[in-house]
Amino acid sequence: MSNNEQQKRAAAEAAYEYVVEGEYLGVGTGSTVNHFIDVLAERRPAIKGCVSSSEATTARLKRAGFDVETLNFAGDLSVYVDGADEVNPQLALIKGGGGAMTREKIIAQVSDTFVCMVDTSKQVDVLGAFPLPIEVIEMGRSAVARALVKMGGLPELREDFRSDNGHPIIDVYNLDLTDPKTMEARINAIPGVVTVGLFAQRPADVLIVAGADGVTTKKR
Repeated sequence: MSNNEQQKRAAAEAAYEYVVEGEYLGVGTGSTVNHFIDVLAERRPAIKGCVSSSEATTARLKRAGFDVETLNFAGDLSVYVDGADEVNPQLALIKGGGGAMTREKIIAQVSDTFVCMVDTSKQVDVLGAFPLPIEVIEMGRSAVARALVKMGGLPELREDFRSDNGHPIIDVYNLDLTDPKTMEARINAIPGVVTVGLFAQRPADVLIVAGADGVTTKKR
């Protein structure tokens, strides 16, 4: 296992401490989350089941022997565990590199505690080095892109990709994200936008950071 994979595994083991038995657990998407699912499979917590943010995570959870329920069935959650592409000191995030940010944002919104796992490379002072993913309705794709250009962005269509919801994703470079809450609201207001991958209005509650010197935890 590479050093980076070892760090992801360490973050996943730290995140396991937040699992609440006897309840449904929200589970995100991505390479660090895959390590978290491996930890779940090894330790077999007595949870009711999981609510998953993607088809890929659902398949992995089912292979590990966990029941996966819809959020409509499970209702509000105590804990949601996921990763991020970038995180700032206020625990605002950029998510959506894997294209699952719509379902991730829905689950995060209804969870009491959002636990985010990252390695040190994902920590930034100001969000935006990672291009901002935006899921859009196909009909409005070009209109949304033109609106983003007016906001200073450089949008690129993610080629040969559709989200689990069937929508295209635009990756936007060069946006000024020094005020991510305001930018999230502005982008949300563009007709045709399904979800923007800014998690500033609902940031993480717990940040678990894995690095060469071990794991640290920061709470909002």
